[in-house]
Amino acid sequence: MISERSEKIFKAAGADKLIVTAPDLRFYLTGFESSDGMVVVDGNGTAFYTDARYLEAANAALNGSGIAVKERPQGGYSTLADGTQKLAVALSKITAVEYLDLKGRAGEIVDCTPAFTEAMGVKEECEIEAIKRACEITDRAFEDMLSAFKEGMTENDAAAELEYRMRKFGASGTSFDTIMAFGEGSSVPHHETGSRKLRFGDIILVDFGCKFGGYCSDCTRTFLFGDDKKHEEFKKAYEKVLEAHMAVKREVTSGMTGSEADAVARNVLKEAGLDKYFTHSLGHGIGINIHEFPWLAPGKNNVLKDGMVFSDEPGVYFEGDFGIRIEDSVTLKDGKVVSLTDSNKQLIIL
Repeated sequence: MISERSEKIFKAAGADKLIVTAPDLRFYLTGFESSDGMVVVDGNGTAFYTDARYLEAANAALNGSGIAVKERPQGGYSTLADGTQKLAVALSKITAVEYLDLKGRAGEIVDCTPAFTEAMGVKEECEIEAIKRACEITDRAFEDMLSAFKEGMTENDAAAELEYRMRKFGASGTSFDTIMAFGEGSSVPHHETGSRKLRFGDIILVDFGCKFGGYCSDCTRTFLFGDDKKHEEFKKAYEKVLEAHMAVKREVTSGMTGSEADAVARNVLKEAGLDKYFTHSLGHGIGINIHEFPWLAPGKNNVLKDGMVFSDEPGVYFEGDFGIRIEDSVTLKDGKVVSLTDSNKQLIIL
């Protein structure tokens, strides 16, 4: 039952009352998406407070969940903290103004961010199923999109076509703003999709994802729009990035740290003399948010566990020339990496 999540966080926080206003944390505790509301957890159970816009939908969605639905107090949500001796709040998710308001209402404020991070980092089976469905939609949209690339279309055109397909195949929206990079734009890891037109021989790098059931997918593919026989260095580098990507799938296991996992890919690129062009980390957690715990990066000692979902995305970038990134959303099961996105990763030449 979803209310058990609230009980788990509440016990871990060690407070008299826990309150949550951040949309992502509210969704984690209730499974109900809204732009307004507060979740309150105490010794009497869990309640979701919201305004009149959401009361009917919340009552229908949370019926039988063990979570009570109540109307927003006239004095505002913060009044629900009045008189609490020890109040748990996710400090990383509130503003300074909100903190000062709550501080004046409660005897002591404790941070429950670590409890949320730990709980949300390891996904329940139902969460993995939602992410898996988002990944299936992502794969299908990409494969369907390949025939839609046309010379003269802009990056914005192509991004819109891809996002339409994700919606068409069942997504509720995108996980983040689609990155569609043509030619030299691919050398910028987080290129801003724009009006650059597609030309024969261009490299195309597309970083995209969608949401299903409140959970995200994340995928990147790099390929060629026709072969003008001028991309031999690109092709060689592509093979090494793919080798690094696949090494992660073979060698990363539960019990490794984020730093050790990052090193698996980084060492492959180092042997090829490409590590200095790998300018970001190997990966990040994926769930309700597109970037969350765990982190797979140099210096990150968080331990990878079964049930975690994260990206495997090595890349290399040559300023003003081209970039390559190959990314899948993956999970750990029985100690091994299992890919959730799985469309073609061999070099595609359209």
